[in-house]
Amino acid sequence: MMIKVFVVDDSSFFRRRITEFLSSHPEIEVIDYAVDGIEAVDKVRKLKPDIITMDIEMPRMNGIDAVKQIRKFSNTPILMFSTLTEEGAAATFDALNAGASDFLPKKFDEIAKERNEIITTLCDRVISLAKKGKMSTAPKVPDVLKRVSSTSMSAYQLAVIGASTGGPIAIEKVLKTLPASFPIPIVLIQHMPASFTGAFAERLNRMCAVNVVEAKDGDVLKNGVVYIAPGGRQMRLKRNRRENVLVVNDDPPQTTYRPSVDITFESIASEYTGRVLAIILTGMGNDGCEGARALRAKGASVWAQDEETSVVYGMPMHIVKANLADKVMSVDEIGTSLARH
Repeated sequence: MMIKVFVVDDSSFFRRRITEFLSSHPEIEVIDYAVDGIEAVDKVRKLKPDIITMDIEMPRMNGIDAVKQIRKFSNTPILMFSTLTEEGAAATFDALNAGASDFLPKKFDEIAKERNEIITTLCDRVISLAKKGKMSTAPKVPDVLKRVSSTSMSAYQLAVIGASTGGPIAIEKVLKTLPASFPIPIVLIQHMPASFTGAFAERLNRMCAVNVVEAKDGDVLKNGVVYIAPGGRQMRLKRNRRENVLVVNDDPPQTTYRPSVDITFESIASEYTGRVLAIILTGMGNDGCEGARALRAKGASVWAQDEETSVVYGMPMHIVKANLADKVMSVDEIGTSLARH
């Protein structure tokens, strides 16, 4: 069954380009376009597409306001196209808060260098979001996977969180539940461009009671602080005498994900001596699965977000299928359970 895409952008060049890329996939059909938010809202009501691609800056009505209007009558997934600037980051987070599902860079060469890789990334993202949007009900999670951990939250000395597609809003929900007195550090890896993670950390720090920072090379883990891995780089933990220090660098230079959940998790499994809670939130792919396996082998507990509240049920699904999950919960349950620490 074809996935029907509705393209919203005031640039005729960009509309042609995205239509060309998407139409190259045998499962995708671009059914129409709009040049501003007002036209988009009207056409979405009539066309009922499976997914919408949306520019942010447009005349008459911008993409953020269009998302807000569309969300009043439709849950159709919306993929935003954003500029990788500080202003673009702020606008993108506003769009996600308004109800957009995910975002990609508007300059395609910032997605990947090779044309085929750009097309694959774009089409995979559209298909994943559209299929999630078509799901009416999520399969029941087996009761065994909803079991309450027998370990008291007070037994953990570190929480580590990995996320990708849909992660920014899920992370915001989780962190906003935590009190200022939250007693352990949190290490967080979100797949995100380099120009976005600083703005993401600042935004969360304003919204949350806990202190949220973009991690820097040499940071010593402190209780009650959330350390977000910088986009475009790798982050590891290193034990230095009695201190746990974050190492941020470009090694390895060629990896699928920068930052990589697996790389950070595996370093914690290797170096950290305390009890760890690992949480895998919504996201495409399987990043974090091998890292969670390594952590669990060292005694860590692993929680996974459920399918119903995941924007894309990829990363947590791999945790569940690998039988690594001690708990499978909604994003709200994850937040309230973590806050009980």
